[in-house]
Amino acid sequence: MNPLDIFLLSIDGLSERKFRFALNLVGILIGCAAITGLISMTQGLQSNVAGQLDMFGPTNLMVIPGEMGGGPPMQGGIKFNWRDVEIISKLLDVKDATPIISNVFAEYTIEGRFFRTDIYGVTPKYKELNANTQLASGRNFKQSDSAVVVVGANVAHPKDLDEPIVELGDRIKILARVNGEEKTLTLRVIGILEETGGNVGANLDDSLSIPLHTAQTLYEVGGDFDFILAQADSIDVVDPAAERIEAKMGDRASVVTAASAQESVGAVLGTIQSVLGGIAGISLLVAGIGIINTMTVSVMERTKEIGTMKVVGAQSLDIMLMFLSEAMLTGAIGGTLGAAFGYFLAAVIGRFISLPTDSSLTLGAEVVAFAIVTSVASGLYPAYRASNMSSVEALRHE
Repeated sequence: MNPLDIFLLSIDGLSERKFRFALNLVGILIGCAAITGLISMTQGLQSNVAGQLDMFGPTNLMVIPGEMGGGPPMQGGIKFNWRDVEIISKLLDVKDATPIISNVFAEYTIEGRFFRTDIYGVTPKYKELNANTQLASGRNFKQSDSAVVVVGANVAHPKDLDEPIVELGDRIKILARVNGEEKTLTLRVIGILEETGGNVGANLDDSLSIPLHTAQTLYEVGGDFDFILAQADSIDVVDPAAERIEAKMGDRASVVTAASAQESVGAVLGTIQSVLGGIAGISLLVAGIGIINTMTVSVMERTKEIGTMKVVGAQSLDIMLMFLSEAMLTGAIGGTLGAAFGYFLAAVIGRFISLPTDSSLTLGAEVVAFAIVTSVASGLYPAYRASNMSSVEALRHE
């Protein structure tokens, strides 16, 4: 038999048993959709995080309270002060340093819409050290500024609106809860940031940045700071600078660089991807077991048909290839539909939770190939059993 005849017989075999074919197809589809969707979301997240880390700046060092892995700063109770900033800024290989007040929030209402956002207290030097906080319009803080604010891109122009709701010169009245009491403060908008897509330790797109001393007064934190942003003299001395800061600060602080954060985040996301991929792979394995069962039943039902084919000249290899072709078609169709459905689900979920996804054709092709291999491997035993039937015994089968 030529390959085309074998292929056509495979299609006939599947079309005559539509229900079983559909069951196998659904199993493969679910497994492939799970694999594609989960990996697409984790790869998209990994790319997004990598982009944010790149934006952080290769020479920047974020000094955080406590030892790495010792819990969130607010739990540890460790705070920084101006002396810490001065000590760090004078270390060898450190160009400069500036404090940051974070972990504080505020609420405000614009045009009848309620918002809750992060507040960052920073100095004018923050923009100098973090070159990725570019202004779309307006200006940065001056040392003499007090009741002013620089707003993020999404604050000025929410993504679900056609027109911006905040412009330069507008006033925003914020409500902050401090030690159980409500405090209000009216701020004049002096700057609007360009969209950054997020950053290490700060989502500036959805936040308000106010002068450091204004934040200290509003939130009654005195001379305490949550973080210190430092900058190394060059990319070649980032690691030595980080080591000097940690040695000087002892167990009071750890230093995060773009490279170290990338390594840590990559390891975590890689583990998550492996676990989720393994779970999805198990579902595909279950689908493979289903193919073994249905094809074995199919071989038993088609025993006389197999005997007839052998009598009229079909070889054992032809019979085996026919059943393997059925398995291959099941895997190819189920894998293709599953990959497409997985991309669709990932895109829908990603849109709702603002999570980027990776819809590369390479991933889809790999998933389809894996589905075909799984299906063919699952069909090997039934196909072998069918090909080794005696034509005489097959024709006697009731």
